[in-house]
Amino acid sequence: QVQLVESGGGLVQPGESLRLSCVASGTIFRVNVMGWYRQTPGKERELVATISSGNTTNYADSVKGRFTISRDNAKNTVYLRMNSLKPEDTAVYYCNAEVVHITFGALRPTVHWGQGTQITVSS
Repeated sequence: QVQLVESGGGLVQPGESLRLSCVASGTIFRVNVMGWYRQTPGKERELVATISSGNTTNYADSVKGRFTISRDNAKNTVYLRMNSLKPEDTAVYYCNAEVVHITFGALRPTVHWGQGTQITVSS
């Protein structure tokens, strides 16, 4: 079993910063790509940023220059530093990871999601 546990959400004012963390734990051989997604009521979950095991990053246009994704492979942890937050960044943020297990002697990748953490940007 694999769990992704997020932390760091909350209420902030426009222009402020937050850092999210997400730790993957359980039976893990390797963690491949990790990422952050967000969702608001009535809308589909959308990509915020992803980072490969080799630290190649990808960002949504709406957060480029403001958000930075990083990871610590030794800790199976991904971070999202969010600067210059805007009201439109308000959403539930979800951690995502592709985790490789060893099952019956074979390597098997599976995708996992965290439980989500609320970020509200409001004055």
